[in-house]
Amino acid sequence: MGSKSFQNEFTCSLCDKYFIDPVTLGCGHSFCMPCLCLSWEEEAQHPPRCPVCKEKSHQMNLKTNIVLMTRVFLARRTGPYDLPSPEEQTCETHMKPKNFYCEVTKDVLCLPCSKTKEHVAHLHCSIEWTAEEYRQKLLKQMRSLWVKIQQNERNLRRETSKIRNWEVSRKLKTVVSDYWKVCRLLDQEEKRYLQRLDEESKEIFQQLQESQYNMDLMGNLLRGLYEELKDLCHKPDMQMIQVRTEECEKLQLHVPQPVVPQLSSCPITGLMGWLEQFQVYFASDKETVTRHVPVFEDLQRWLSGPDRPGVDYTPTRLKYFLAWGAESFTSGQHYWEVNVAGCCNWAIGLCNDSWAKKNDMALESEGIFLLFCIQENQQCSLFTSSPLTPQYVQRPLGQVGVFLDHEAGLVSFIDVATSSLICSFLSCSFSSSLKAFLCSGHP
Repeated sequence: MGSKSFQNEFTCSLCDKYFIDPVTLGCGHSFCMPCLCLSWEEEAQHPPRCPVCKEKSHQMNLKTNIVLMTRVFLARRTGPYDLPSPEEQTCETHMKPKNFYCEVTKDVLCLPCSKTKEHVAHLHCSIEWTAEEYRQKLLKQMRSLWVKIQQNERNLRRETSKIRNWEVSRKLKTVVSDYWKVCRLLDQEEKRYLQRLDEESKEIFQQLQESQYNMDLMGNLLRGLYEELKDLCHKPDMQMIQVRTEECEKLQLHVPQPVVPQLSSCPITGLMGWLEQFQVYFASDKETVTRHVPVFEDLQRWLSGPDRPGVDYTPTRLKYFLAWGAESFTSGQHYWEVNVAGCCNWAIGLCNDSWAKKNDMALESEGIFLLFCIQENQQCSLFTSSPLTPQYVQRPLGQVGVFLDHEAGLVSFIDVATSSLICSFLSCSFSSSLKAFLCSGHP
């Protein structure tokens, strides 16, 4: 077999070295898994493309090509590459080839050395098998490390997004505007609340900046370690097993978790009494139980971020209860309450008749005014729809009130237990009649 043919068959075109943890794409081209992951991340295309032929690849959960890995292992034994120098191969004392590795002293030995008094009681293995075992151990560490790299990258994108959207002054103005539309705040209540919000907002903004900085540092550290392990895996057998490395303590580092910004809620004097005059009761004319709710799957996918190599997105399959209101609203002011106690995945609010009749229930559809609560990594977060926007307030644990002022173009959500406003849709354009909507998910 010619040198060129050998190189094409057993070496990665990205690093020009023997394959480590080889994977084969649908187009037929093969690469080292670490080389491909780093290449795809650098290109940042979705879906990613083959680095050789540029064909799109929809394989996110890549599997090791066991057949190719076995052939590469055999090729290392006989191929023209990675051969140690004669000095490395030969024992200076006995002038015999060094074929054995001592598990106790971590030395490379020839046969006579392995039978000396110092080594005879120790366990010895062939250099080839010792190196392959060590290489597989390193690759296992790298897979775990790659998961951390991706987790840290997702957290960093979210933290950056929070900083970009954390416009304190606009938030404060919106809160005041919301409150004045729903119920008049007492003047002293308003001033105290605005002062507290301003202090909290500055503190949270500083926490977000520090968190972003720490995640950026962690990302550089993890990638550097990943490259270091990749280079070590690519070393010739003799060199690799002689590299004295401590067990990677850095692998035990915990990925910094995102800051969970949460502004205080402010009880509004007289709010619940004012809303009672508009109270209606939620009667449904359509109820269903299903495991497929596109709007929740869209939300989970949005939270997961773009698919990355080695990360397989699988939506959480809960059993969802859906209900639409029997009454349609075309004018006036209306208020009702929904109990969300004990449920971490729910959506409540209003939707137009056309959305209620559709099967796709897309998240970015027009004519939906929904408040979502969704659980992710043991934590619940609030979002509003169209466009999808995080709401940095405390999650309600009991009754949630929904208030519609059709003429004013206002939809508001109220935490009944604290008599406080969660959020509002302002200046809405209601182009058709609206129905109350409820969706809750349970395992």
